[in-house]
Amino acid sequence: MKHFKTISEYHQFRGLPKPEHPLISVINLADIKHLTSDEPMNLSFDVFCISIKRISNFKVRYGQQQYDFDEGVLFFMSPNQVYSICSGAEEELKQSGWMLLIHPDFLWNTSLTVIIKQYDFWNYFVNEALFLSGKEEKTIDNIIQNIQQEYGANIDKFSKKIIISQVETLLNYSERFYNRQFITREKTNHEILERLDNVLIDYFSSDKLAARGVPTVKYISEQLNLSPNYLSSLLKVLTGLNTQQHIHNKLIENAKVKLSTTSLSISQIAFELGFEHLPSFSKLFKSKTKLSPLEFRQSFNSPNSLKQ
Repeated sequence: MKHFKTISEYHQFRGLPKPEHPLISVINLADIKHLTSDEPMNLSFDVFCISIKRISNFKVRYGQQQYDFDEGVLFFMSPNQVYSICSGAEEELKQSGWMLLIHPDFLWNTSLTVIIKQYDFWNYFVNEALFLSGKEEKTIDNIIQNIQQEYGANIDKFSKKIIISQVETLLNYSERFYNRQFITREKTNHEILERLDNVLIDYFSSDKLAARGVPTVKYISEQLNLSPNYLSSLLKVLTGLNTQQHIHNKLIENAKVKLSTTSLSISQIAFELGFEHLPSFSKLFKSKTKLSPLEFRQSFNSPNSLKQ
């Protein structure tokens, strides 16, 4: 593991000139010349990193995913996330693009202090990175140039405010472009929806509910090989519901079937659906249907409607 606490440490490690500003830096990746296949296996930062990378002969591993950056995509890393660069060849790294490094101290007492972590893409896997059109990439590049010019000029009392505004604009555009990507990658995304439905059907039709309880967002995401944040963001754009809401909806569908077609007590149904406590089941059911489980069962005039 190679861990960088400051931007200056990273500049020194890469053989780059001392950063013009200690807390923010834009690095031209073409200036990094000396990397070879001896590159450290794992790298992490105490800073936020936003980067467009094109790497022709190396692979990047980020989390549990490996990605080929030949095409060039925009990706995000928050402090203490780990990635690695690896190659089987004894050759120098060939890359282009840029990397924006922002130390958390630079954000202190600004609008971004609180809201920066609210952007879900900080926790996406690298294979969920943002693919930009030529026009979109130009928009992002212009913002990066503005940031670089501002901290490279004579610093005054307006500089930090202007840079923070540019960074926030960059994040907002990225969020917009992610939403576009969710919509335009129609075939891939609808395949994810189908796989999600199959995972939920398999889980609810097996004994996993009683044995393990209601499936978590983490479990569903792992079955789909997606990060929890990316899956929820994708579903929110395509269906208006996040992953947790999809799980609950499937749960309520199964509860309705059991309430209307079986003589199981409501307590038994709650247990079979993974609830340890009846009140928790009843509360969720009523929040989704406006009826208690008993009221729903009675609406079918079942002879077992009063059984509990």
